Amino acid sequence: MIEGLARAFEKANPRAYVDVVWDDHSKPVEMVKGGDAHLAVTGAEDASLAATQIAWDGIGILVHLSNFTKEVTRQQVADIFSGKVREWSDLGGPETKILLIDRPKNQNIRDAFEHQLGIDGKIPANAKVIAKDDKVIKTVVGTLPPLSAVAYISLSQGLAVVTSGVAVRLLPVDKVEPEVPTVKDGRYPLRRPVLLLAKKDLNPLVEAFAQFALSPAGKQIITDSYIPFERK
Repeated sequence: MIEGLARAFEKANPRAYVDVVWDDHSKPVEMVKGGDAHLAVTGAEDASLAATQIAWDGIGILVHLSNFTKEVTRQQVADIFSGKVREWSDLGGPETKILLIDRPKNQNIRDAFEHQLGIDGKIPANAKVIAKDDKVIKTVVGTLPPLSAVAYISLSQGLAVVTSGVAVRLLPVDKVEPEVPTVKDGRYPLRRPVLLLAKKDLNPLVEAFAQFALSPAGKQIITDSYIPFERK
């Protein structure tokens, strides 16, 4: 998403250049604080930096299509991923153990997921850690027995694979379906903000980029990955 915003911003502002830096070991917030970057893309505010929200990201609970668990509560999601609930049958599902799929510690979605559920540092160490969404999906589909695996995933990616006919489904949480409208209005309980963090003494180019992300052209790009933030 950010790469798309950067290239579109450059096209709209021919004298501007945006360099996007990302790797497994990057620490965006620290880079901004240290003057090594102008903007950090993250899911949590920092008191020393100015935050501009540009999107929402729902967090979907992904299981195999044949897993007949009807729904879960927010508390049950916390119990699943903290290891308190280990059998799907405890949730009205199949008679099989739950296989947890976790995400790497450097991914924003993991921080938001743990924090919102109050399970910081409590996901069992034996959970299978997978970084890329496509591999997460393949693992949920291909795990034997097929009913066992559960993962959390960015909602846009989850909805895309469900719509395309992949053998997975997203569980309703607190009786609310994981959909774009329910994430946007807050009815769906698992969501995180997508924020641009910058130093409080913003320079004009940084401010212009943030405003571009909130413009109709920026929102169109954001829609491919997340749910654009609507200012009230």
